[in-house]
Amino acid sequence: MPFGINSSKELAVLEGKFQIYEDLSKEMLDKLERAVDKISESNQKVALILTKHEEKIEQSIRADELILKMIEEMKVSNSKDHKTVIERVDKIEERVNDLAKFRWITVGIATAAAAVISSAGFFGNLLTLGRMGATVQGGNTTFVK
Repeated sequence: MPFGINSSKELAVLEGKFQIYEDLSKEMLDKLERAVDKISESNQKVALILTKHEEKIEQSIRADELILKMIEEMKVSNSKDHKTVIERVDKIEERVNDLAKFRWITVGIATAAAAVISSAGFFGNLLTLGRMGATVQGGNTTFVK
C-alpha cells in the first residue's frame, strides 16, 4: 500500500481529515480574501482623503501667498500715501510759519509806526519851539508866538 496505509478504514479516516483540512483552508482563504478586499477599500479611501487633503493644503498655500501679496501691495500704497500726507503737512507748516512771520513783521511795523506817531507830538513841539517870531526894535528883541 502506498504511504504505509494498511486498511481502507485508515484511508477513509485520512480522506475525512484531508477534507476537513481542505474545508478549513478554503474558509481561511475566503477570510483572507475578504480581509484583503477590506484593506484595499480602506487604502482607496485613505488615498482619496489624502488627495483631498493635499488639494486643501495647496489651496491654503495659494490663499496665503495671495494674502501676502495683497499685504505687500497695501504696504507700498500706504507708504506712498504716507509720503504724500507728510509732504502736504510740511507745506501747511511752511505756510503757517510764513503767516506767523508776516504777523510778527506787521506787529513790529505797527508798533514802530505807533511809536513814531506818538513821539511825533513830542518832537513836533520841540521843533515848533523855534518858530517863534522875533522882532528887533530899538535894541530890544521881542519874541512873538
